[in-house]
Amino acid sequence: MTLVLVGGGVRSGKSQFALERAASLGARRRFVATAQAFDVEMEARIAAHRRTRDPSFHTVEEPLALAAALDTGDAADVVLVDCLTLWLSNLLVRGDDDVAVERACAELLSAVDRCPAHLVLVTNEVGLGIVPEHALGRRFRDHAGTLHQHLARRADEVHVGVLGMLLRLKPGPVEPSPRHA
Repeated sequence: MTLVLVGGGVRSGKSQFALERAASLGARRRFVATAQAFDVEMEARIAAHRRTRDPSFHTVEEPLALAAALDTGDAADVVLVDCLTLWLSNLLVRGDDDVAVERACAELLSAVDRCPAHLVLVTNEVGLGIVPEHALGRRFRDHAGTLHQHLARRADEVHVGVLGMLLRLKPGPVEPSPRHA
């Protein structure tokens, strides 16, 4: 099965690209949403994402037990997860220590390895900015960077969104992803 990792900055087009890429990989589609609405603004963001999602995706909202959401055993051809960095944030905000976060990441990587469906994983690139002022921000950035490295090594395709363009990094050579060429 194909593992596609789609990263990039906020509003870079990565979620729309991921939806299109997932739709091309199979007719039985599952969307795993990791966002949690802690306020009205986040509720509006989640609602906007739902409106843009193709109704052919069966949506599962799972902000914490992501590995279990991949291990459901349903007959999906393709599973799209949006997004990994929100999932990591949820773990850290819940109060998980570094050992628990590393264990959750290891469980996720194992679930990715055994998932029989095509997987499209969306994430935010957070390592291009300044060093966060607070320890929680630095922990988040470090866990995200480590998870991204593990996933990029496993991935058949890696795409990154920059300035509204999606670039294929893997397999090389680097070039605009379809629709952006």
